[in-house]
Amino acid sequence: MKQKNEQIHTTRLLTYLLIGLIGVLGLVCLYYGSSVAPGSRRYDDTDSRLDGSDPVFGGFSRNRDLVDLLDEQGYYLEVPKSIPICDMKYSELIPCLDRNLIYQLKLKPNLTVMEHYERHCPPPERRYNCLIPPPKGYKIPIRWPASRDEVWKANIPHTHLAEEKSDQHWMVVDGEKIKFPGGGTHFHYGADKYIVGLAQMLKFPGDKLNNGGHIRNVLDVGCGVASFGAYLLHHDIIAMSLAPNDVHENQIQFALERGIPSTLGVLGTKRLPYPSRSFELAHCSRCRIDWLQRDGILLLELDRLLRPGGYFAYSSPEAYEQDPENRKIWNAMYSLLKRMCWKVVAKRGQTVMWSKPLSNSCYLKRDPGTLPPLCNSSDDQDASWNVSMKACITPYSARMHKERWSGLLPWPQRLTAAPPRLEEIGVSSEEFHEDTKIWHFRVIEYWKQMKSVIQKNSIRNVMDMNSNLGGFATALKDKDVWVMNVASVKMSARLKIIYDRGLIGTVHDWCEAFSTYPRTYDLLHAWAVFSEIKERGCSPEDFLIEMDRILRPDGFVIIRDKHSVINYIQKFITALRWDGWLSEVEPRTDALTGGEERVLIARKKLWTDGFMTISLR
Repeated sequence: MKQKNEQIHTTRLLTYLLIGLIGVLGLVCLYYGSSVAPGSRRYDDTDSRLDGSDPVFGGFSRNRDLVDLLDEQGYYLEVPKSIPICDMKYSELIPCLDRNLIYQLKLKPNLTVMEHYERHCPPPERRYNCLIPPPKGYKIPIRWPASRDEVWKANIPHTHLAEEKSDQHWMVVDGEKIKFPGGGTHFHYGADKYIVGLAQMLKFPGDKLNNGGHIRNVLDVGCGVASFGAYLLHHDIIAMSLAPNDVHENQIQFALERGIPSTLGVLGTKRLPYPSRSFELAHCSRCRIDWLQRDGILLLELDRLLRPGGYFAYSSPEAYEQDPENRKIWNAMYSLLKRMCWKVVAKRGQTVMWSKPLSNSCYLKRDPGTLPPLCNSSDDQDASWNVSMKACITPYSARMHKERWSGLLPWPQRLTAAPPRLEEIGVSSEEFHEDTKIWHFRVIEYWKQMKSVIQKNSIRNVMDMNSNLGGFATALKDKDVWVMNVASVKMSARLKIIYDRGLIGTVHDWCEAFSTYPRTYDLLHAWAVFSEIKERGCSPEDFLIEMDRILRPDGFVIIRDKHSVINYIQKFITALRWDGWLSEVEPRTDALTGGEERVLIARKKLWTDGFMTISLR
């Protein structure tokens, strides 16, 4: 009897095992069946490649429902066994600013309004699915502050600007290095002297352009290699240095290699990805922008971005040349800005300084029908992601229009003070201060984890990929770094708080590639970003490859997310060559913790094009 019972028990066990195996096979079939469905992207899908010899196009495909099911049960799908290396011709690829893509997709952008310099992202089936290689001879970048004045030529092997701008002292080739004397088109004798001159024009105390901390955020359009922004840092002023990926190729790449806050962008048809009233000063030094086009729409975009009483420093031939053509342009520009209620506050040499009004009173006194009109009261002044510019004046709200600089404290007090616009996003001052305290502690813990591998000044360019209220960047205030704070489209209303704290940032959708060159950031901080893009149905694998594109060799990623997310990312670490150093911990729970979290910190290795493929062990 006992033997018979054992036989029955064994038979039942085998039956259960067989049923379990059938179930697993069914799930596998479901996964592979859906992953080859029309419109899906497979890692080895040769049909999605533009070049049949290189497996660089396409992406990773996963059945989302299956992944969620396996995540809950603690199982993870197998990741690709290798990640190919892109061809060397893609070493400076910016996927959403790739003009070759415009030609391949047969798009027809309007060249007269700079649409070809705006973002045009590849469709899912044409996204690059390979690691961007560094150029031949690439070296770990020179550390800040020495990098302000020199970079390795091998890292950005372009000398065109040095030849074209040799008389303006933009940059000089010196053996293995490219050096930056600090000159510009309208400041041949150095940006430092030019900055002092601007302060003298405005009669600021001590010839200091920061005006006791009241001038903090600057927008420099058509910035070249960002020497103006580089020398502003000494004055406790941070500039968003902006230029397109145009004929002056690689100017922003040079700026970021130098460790200067900067980004790719253009005044074209879309609003710049910044909230209203973000800057105390806008600057254009021979920026070659037609400010009169389309009823002054580009000047009206500057008007949206300037704070009450903000300045526009304009250095251009129209401001000082006396020939008929330049006089005609100056008169038209003067007339337009007068109708916008701007005033000339200073004019000297090659530069004129305009000032934006402090209130709506001037607008209300204009004759009926005066152009440009006021924007509709229903218009969201802060909406900026993929929003078309409007040829209208952005009026102040009844609550905010009477205070110069939007009622902000001077720098550095504004960094930790609760700004008035918190109420617009429904955050109390108590919540704001609690957020600041939490991030102060979190950053201390991050640095404790990395203390054995961080060297002095090895981190300069930092990106917070989910900036919230700017607490992470604020916690880095005593380190010699700058932070690009990135707000998701869903949380873009919070970006105004970033600027009100005296920081800089941008709106971005992480389902798309970021507008920067490869190898431009030393540290990427991703708090709950993977969970968000997964919820939206976007590919976390595509995001990993995008992070790798942006990250410099020897740079760090700090990923804070759910257990399941961290476990999945761990499987890619070796294939991404992010195993130069690795740490994973379970952090302490705080008021911002959303369920169980883990912190993964990894360091990217320097590798060369000798790695044809990188196997996953």
